[in-house]
Order: sequence, then structure tokens, then C-alpha cells
Amino acid sequence: MTRRTFLRTLSAASTAASLNLAPSLFANHHGAASKLKITSVDVYPVKLWERSSQGKLPEFTSDYDPKRWRYTGPFAQLASSIIVVIKTNEGITGFGLGAGGSVACEIIEGHLRHLLIGTNPLNLELLWDQMYTSGNFYGRRGVFVMALSGIDNALWDILGKYSDQPVYRLLGGTTKERIPVYHTGVPEAVEVGLDLGIQHFKVVVWDGLAEGEEGKRRTVKALNQVREKIGSEKTMMIECVAGWDDVEFTLDMARRLEEQNLYWIEEPLSPDNILGYERLVREVDSTRIANGEHEYTRFGFAELIRHNAADVLQPDVSWCGGVTSLRKIAALAAAHGLEFTPHRGGSLFGLPLCLSSSECNWAESFGTTDDGTDLMNAMSATFQNGYYLPSEEPGFGTKLTEKLVQDHVLEI
Repeated sequence: MTRRTFLRTLSAASTAASLNLAPSLFANHHGAASKLKITSVDVYPVKLWERSSQGKLPEFTSDYDPKRWRYTGPFAQLASSIIVVIKTNEGITGFGLGAGGSVACEIIEGHLRHLLIGTNPLNLELLWDQMYTSGNFYGRRGVFVMALSGIDNALWDILGKYSDQPVYRLLGGTTKERIPVYHTGVPEAVEVGLDLGIQHFKVVVWDGLAEGEEGKRRTVKALNQVREKIGSEKTMMIECVAGWDDVEFTLDMARRLEEQNLYWIEEPLSPDNILGYERLVREVDSTRIANGEHEYTRFGFAELIRHNAADVLQPDVSWCGGVTSLRKIAALAAAHGLEFTPHRGGSLFGLPLCLSSSECNWAESFGTTDDGTDLMNAMSATFQNGYYLPSEEPGFGTKLTEKLVQDHVLEI
């Protein structure tokens, strides 16, 4: 054996070990190194909800309408979801959920796909590093990483199908047989979760800094009503959609809501206000501060941790860099004793890390309580009596097909 052959074999074995896979999974039927190659990369912006307003321009009442500050457009949040479809020369197709809408599609079609065609899709770490580095001068965060996320998730789907294993087993198995669901929705929607036997509720709060004192009173009243409706034993947390965006405002609201026994206050400030989050973590004793839904890659989360800017880390697998990135963020959370609760963990793409991480206590609802399309439902985990169950199907276990994806392409 030559030195080069030895090093190549050692590298393959190390990759297999890091994924908890036997090296034989990387061999074909003749025992030789896999000849698996990517032959095509396609991407589609998709519609996840039945309601027709996804990504549409709202009507503003004035130049100062608070809705102007909250309009996220077609390139953010789940309204910007994309599906990446990667095919191989051995007939294995991977599907990956990402985001960034048509902008992300342009990045994939005009840039990232050229780093993928003809490569071995099993080299996930190599491909991730090449793609991320290639965007260093324009895309370390935001829509570029959202696009990268879709690709990386599709590659993990291929890896699972190639090795005939569910992704959660490739990550080391599960630390729990099932995981509790928490329902996310507006105050009026908690009854949907109650009817399904869900015990944990995250309430979306829209009134923020722009609504001033009147908005504060409305928020307190609405959350009082939610607490009365769900009872004192069930978990309640709130999602502020970065609308409070002022440390003093948030500190005042935390004091006013102490009686509600909130489990966490999520993303009250701009994602860029790391020092503000650091102060909230230091000064708010009545509840936890959840942060990171709109942070990107292990580099961004390392900064949150360095500044003690979160009690709960909330990366989204379709935004933060895919499973390759998410598992490193999970490792950071474990190393620093932080709670790890991926955004939309109830999707089949987010669930594997929720199951494998000992720092994850529950998974956010995805599809189960939404007015979702059959495309969204095809990516939702199996729900049973308030819990999500792992999929035992190879890859992520979605029911996605090319036709299903193409039937739900979003036209904006």
C-alpha cells in the first residue's frame, strides 16, 4: 500500500467513524471505494401553507404603519422555503429543505451547483467546507447559508438512503424514544394544540416597541387569557419576533409577566444586538432568554455563547447550514451546558438532532397544527398523543417526490 492510498483509506475510515458508520457502508458491492457521483442539482421555491398570502405584499396604512417593520418579504422565514433535489448516478435522490426563496435558488443554480456536479455526495464535510468558503466574500450569513442548508440536508438524505439508515442513527441514535411537542401559534390558536393533547405552548406576541404602553397592556392581557385557558400546569413560552427590540422595554415586560411563569422569552431583540441579549441573560431571573433562530453556522453560535447571550439556543436546520452545521451547534450547546431547541424541530429535517441531543427537551410543531399543504405534511414527523416519533425510514423519512415538489412551486 502506498502512502497516498494509506492516507486516503485512513481519511475514509475517520469520516465513517465521525458519523458512527462502519467503513463498509462507503463501499460498493465489490468492496471498492464508492463510485457514487452527483449528476444533477435542482431547486424550487415552494408553498407550505394553504393560505394564499405566503410571501405576498401586505397593504400598509401609512409610512409609519408598524406592519412595515414586520414585513419580512419572500426571502425570509418559512415563506421563503425551498426544496433542493440532488440526483446521483446510482439512482439515489436526496431532498433537502432550505430557505431564501428565489434568491437562494439563484445562488444554487449560478454558484453552488458547480461545486457539486461530479463529486461524491458522501463527502459531506468536504463539500460543506468548500461551499461555505466559496461564499466567504458575500455569504457568511443570511440567504447564502439558507441555500447551503438545503443542499446539505439533501446530501444527508442521500447518505441515509445510501447506507439504508435513518439520519438520527447516523448521528449516534436517539436519547429518547419520543419527544414532546410544543405548539407555536397566536393566542387564539392554543385550543388547536389543547385538542391534540399537547402540553407545551409557545405564544406569538405581535405588539412590540412600536405599540408602546398600549401594546404592553394588550400583550399582558392576552397572555393572562392564554394562561387561564391552558392552566397552570402546562408550559408557556412567548415568541416576540424581535419586535420588542429594546432592552429596557424587554426588562419591563419580563417583570410584568413574572406571574405567568414563562419558560422562556424568545428573540425579543434584533439578532444583531448581542450585547443586549447578554444583558437580558444577566438581569432577567424569572425566565430564560431564547435566541439563535436567525443566527448562522457554528461561528455565529460561538459568538452567542462567548457573550453569554442565550440560555436556550434555537438554530433552524433549514437556515443555519443544514445538519452538518446543526450537529456542531448541538455539540457547542452540550459543551457549555445550554439548552438546545432547534426551531421547527418537528420537521423531519430538524427532528434527528432533537432526538439525538441530550440537551433537547421538546420539538416545535411543524405541519401538525398548521394549515399546511400536503408538501408540508410530507416533511412533518409522525405525531402521537402530544409527541413526535422518529422515522425509521432511510434518510430523513420524508414522503417527498419530485412531482409533489413541483406541484407546490411558489409563484411570486
